[in-house]
Formats: sequence, structure tokens, C-alpha cells
Amino acid sequence: MELRQLRYFVRVCELGSMGRAAIDLGVVTSALSQQISRLEGELSTRLLHRSATGVSPTDAGLAFWRQAQLALRNIEDATHAAQQARLSGHVSVGLAPSTGGVLGLAFMEAMRSRYPEVRLRMVEALSGHLTSMLNARQIDLAIVFREDVGQRWNVTPLLDEQLFVIAAQGLADFPPKRSVRLSALADLPLIMPSGSHGLRALLDISFARAKREPRIIAEVDGLALLMDAVRGGLGATIQPGAVLTRYADASLAVARVSDVHVRRRNLLVSLPEQELSPAGLAARVVLTDVATVLVREGHWIGARLHES
Repeated sequence: MELRQLRYFVRVCELGSMGRAAIDLGVVTSALSQQISRLEGELSTRLLHRSATGVSPTDAGLAFWRQAQLALRNIEDATHAAQQARLSGHVSVGLAPSTGGVLGLAFMEAMRSRYPEVRLRMVEALSGHLTSMLNARQIDLAIVFREDVGQRWNVTPLLDEQLFVIAAQGLADFPPKRSVRLSALADLPLIMPSGSHGLRALLDISFARAKREPRIIAEVDGLALLMDAVRGGLGATIQPGAVLTRYADASLAVARVSDVHVRRRNLLVSLPEQELSPAGLAARVVLTDVATVLVREGHWIGARLHES
């Protein structure tokens, strides 16, 4: 038995006509009649007298009508209560510093607007650290860049990001064009995160595919210090466009990495739905919604929504 069948039956009884009820409900008369017939079949009893002048409930139909009205009122009350109730609880969300620069504040504002009673804990750390925290159950969900998380986690591809070469203006060996292939960057002194993090793993694989060895002159596991070193002219870095939201200015030179396969995939990782708290489920939906809007409105530089 379906909820719409109850609504259809009640409206037919109220109006005394299949045709008028169909118009009121916005369905064709044949479809409405079919649903009523299915309802009668499930109950194994005739609910309506049909005649040339209209329809009227049988004794069984009259008894069912009263209970159906009560059921629909209870459903409306339950729906209203759910809509009015304020979701509470707490949730821990992890973002990498680059992702946090474009997504963090917008996500926090959206959570505050939609679920003001949910206490939000934000954790900013590199992707490798976030993966460890997920597996240790120290955070509920996160956006990471490697798929080697625990098997029990729900992993959903969210978006793909282009990468950019970033350096202080005038750095030697910086590519002269606005776009460059990875194979042309082998002589460029690079400052990158260490090998345990998603971006570095992606670039190591991509340089190997291009049959080049990157010239890593320093490893810095912190975006703020890494970008300070880049601004100071110590070397260049390769980062997603999200970094430019927080750090781009006239003192930096930027070139897009044009290799088609060199993209950073953002993965939304959480416990499976049946294990995630209501606050966690809400946060996951809001995180997806906010990221989608930022990409579609062009606020996430070089990002493209993942095509399922």
C-alpha cells in the first residue's frame, strides 16, 4: 500500500467523482482509477460504488476512509515535526589546507545557516594525516586525495582539480608560457609535501609517466610554510587551483599544467550511511552542495565536478 493511494482514495471520496479528483490531483482519470483498483485488490474488498453519476464509499470504504484521513493527518503532523525540529549533535570534518582555503568558510557558513544546533569541529591537515585520522576514528568525514583509506569507509569522488606551477616572479627556469607540460619542469627547483601525501604521490606517478625525475629541493608538510618558501624565491611548487584562492597575488608567477592526466581528485570519505550520525549525514550533504555551487559558479579555480 502506497501513501499516494491513500491520498487518492480520500480525495475521490471527498469529491464523489473520479474525474474531478483526477483534475484536482493532477493525474489522468485512468491512472487514478487504476491506483484505487490496486488498493481494493490489496485489501481484497470493494471500497467504492461506481455509477454513471459518480462514486460513493461502500461500508468498508467508509470505514477505510475515516482511518485513511487519520493516517494522513498523522503523516502531515510527523512531516511538520521533522521540518520544525532542529538537528543537533556534533560532527568532525577534515579538510586539507588547500581545500580549506576555498571551501572551509563557505561550508561553515552553510552549516550554521541550515543546522545552527550542530556543533562543528573543523580539522585542517594534509591529506595523509587526514586519512590516518579517519582510520583512527578521530574525525567523521573528510576530503582526501588518495583512495587507500580503510575498507569500511564510504568513498565518493567529488571533483577533479587542475594543477598549477607557482613561483615568485623572476625565479630561474620558470616556464615562460601560461601553460606547460610536466615533462618541461624537470629542471625547476620544487618545494613539495613529503611522499606520504596525496598531491606528492600524484606528482611522483605523473613525472614517472613523463619519464622525468622532479628536482625536489625541499619537502614541507605545511602549506603556509611551503608558500612562504615559494614567496621567498627558494623554489617553485605545484599545487591545485584551490591554493590560488588563498595565496595568489602579483608577487607570484603561475602556469597551468596542461597534461590531461595530471588532475587531483577530491574524494569525500565518511563512514557508511548506516553508521554515520544524523549530524554527520547532514554535514556530508552540505559539504557536497557547497562544493558543487563553488565549482559551478567559478569560485574554485581549475575544478571540475566529477562525472559519475
